[in-house]
Amino acid sequence: MTSLAFENVAKHFGKRMILDDTRISLVPGECQLICGANGAGKSTLLRILAGMERPDRASIIIDGLPHSWRRVKKRLLADAIYLHQRPYLFEGSVRYNLRYPLRGGRSLCDSLVRQGLEWSGLSSIAEQAVHQLSGGERQRVALARAWLRRPRIMLLDEPTANMDIASRQRTVALLRQLKHEGLALVVATHDPLHFADVATQTLRLANGRLAADGSVYADLPDTVTPIDRRARVVV
Repeated sequence: MTSLAFENVAKHFGKRMILDDTRISLVPGECQLICGANGAGKSTLLRILAGMERPDRASIIIDGLPHSWRRVKKRLLADAIYLHQRPYLFEGSVRYNLRYPLRGGRSLCDSLVRQGLEWSGLSSIAEQAVHQLSGGERQRVALARAWLRRPRIMLLDEPTANMDIASRQRTVALLRQLKHEGLALVVATHDPLHFADVATQTLRLANGRLAADGSVYADLPDTVTPIDRRARVVV
């Protein structure tokens, strides 16, 4: 993926300012956490990065050249996937949900679905109806479906909310694999410590702006904080 940075991002809802001169760079193979209070604008920012929400103002820098958000919207929609904390799944089995967005011959699609099931560890429940799944299993289905689309950017909104420890660990393991595969990850979360071993940088969103925030790791032992402080993040 080429260099991609968002600068001077602004968004208002009525008279309420949500984002103001917000800046962030999306870097292949890095995972950035965005923390902040409810209503701080985390979800709004993710949707803007995904090409889903139009900002009032934004400059997108691609390989050093500035572009308007409108000009690159289609590219963002093609390269990025936004996953809500309550993923939307189609009625039917796990296999059906992975197969639904795929295009091509039956043999190719069946092969891709098998890959997705193996990658996500869902092979044993491939024929189970999604409405019978736990929250963690549903999130893994959504992640596998997104992975099969081969995005360059993954934007995740509270991906481990309301999960038990085992489900959270499996989800974080998949995020670690996505990072290893070279995707640029941005995760909005209220619980940054859950992502300590996958995060490259932690940012805090407050008063419409992002700032680097390493304080959430201050009390952790060094063995649990492989945080790369060299992350290319514009603050």
